Amino acid sequence: MTNLNKITLSNGVRILVEPVPYVKSAAIGLWCKTGSRHERDNEAGITHLIEHMLFKGTPTRTAKQIAESIEGRGGVLNAFTDKESTCYYCRVLSDDTANGIDVLTDMMLHSNFDPKELETEEGVVCEEIKRSEDEPSDHVHELHLGYRWGQHELGKPIIGTEESVQSFRREHIIEYMDRQYRAENVLLSVAGNVDPDQIKEEAEKILGKLKTGATESQVSRPAGIASINEINKDTEQVHFCIGTDAISVYDEDLLAVMSVFDSALGGSMSSRLFQEVREKRGLVYSIGSYTLSYGAGGAYTVYGGTSMKNWEEVKSIVRTEFDKIMADGLDEEELERTKKSLAGHLVLALEGMSSRMMRMSRCELNYKRDISIEEALVRLNKVTNAQIKELANRILDPVFVSTTAIGPF
Repeated sequence: MTNLNKITLSNGVRILVEPVPYVKSAAIGLWCKTGSRHERDNEAGITHLIEHMLFKGTPTRTAKQIAESIEGRGGVLNAFTDKESTCYYCRVLSDDTANGIDVLTDMMLHSNFDPKELETEEGVVCEEIKRSEDEPSDHVHELHLGYRWGQHELGKPIIGTEESVQSFRREHIIEYMDRQYRAENVLLSVAGNVDPDQIKEEAEKILGKLKTGATESQVSRPAGIASINEINKDTEQVHFCIGTDAISVYDEDLLAVMSVFDSALGGSMSSRLFQEVREKRGLVYSIGSYTLSYGAGGAYTVYGGTSMKNWEEVKSIVRTEFDKIMADGLDEEELERTKKSLAGHLVLALEGMSSRMMRMSRCELNYKRDISIEEALVRLNKVTNAQIKELANRILDPVFVSTTAIGPF
């Protein structure tokens, strides 16, 4: 059982603290429940740009001092933007926890958004866009979701476009922050050798002044378009995604089933696709699969890279493996082995404070409650082959599956 402490401040900010006394570090996450799907039509990429801008200086710290305040003490500082949330996080020594919280909250609450810095950072993000487009093994994933979900909020690229990013001015940043960075959307999460009472006291003093008034919103479930899109580019390999719509984070009865399905089919080195396509036939260096789950829906994707001469064969093998799991599911030994593997990953993740922090944060943001490891293991152990087959037939029918590939077509 976890020793999770939760408090909700009077303005709606949530604080999660999990004391782990046997370590000498702490992982701190300052989250906002806002992502690219919350952007309006004229705001494509603004959430990600704001993530960059929060590192560019406050009245009391320059950009360099923000980095030095954490990294100069042996810590790690970073951030990421997703389709439904943004996280600013650091890993610090236990004695530096208060400083870590101070730096992250200073960034979120007091960033300057200097117009000159904004112009510079827009250039940085545009270079990031160009780099992504130059890396077909990365770019194909964003294209795949875009082709599947079109103009749906979940289908738009998190990073935006060069045109949209260069259009933003300071007032656009301020307006978006004022709308989305409201108290009810903010979560401070800490795991490590810390005192919960001190964390709560510090957080209330700093975050208790955040304005309230966040609005709950949910978009319709995206209806994936089954299409074949082959993009011609002078590459050595065909970089591909083959996938379908999957489950929402709120399909709680299917979360464990989806995990077993994904892991057995393509999520590990012992998976069917890795063994069949790479180990037995040597057709790829890289092949795997993953599941994305959001509030409104999700996606299941097989990805990899292969030579042009092997492309048709690889596609055929992937389809064959889809058909096999639809017809027969998993054999008993495979099912038990996969469940044991996933159980091991869940437990081993508890060894890392960052993993603990991320896990409890996502549970809170998605479900407003903790899902203990014990509960997760019970769900996992209950997964049956009948459920695997039912899920496979629900999502893998050829009429639902789309293919996106970048290569020398």
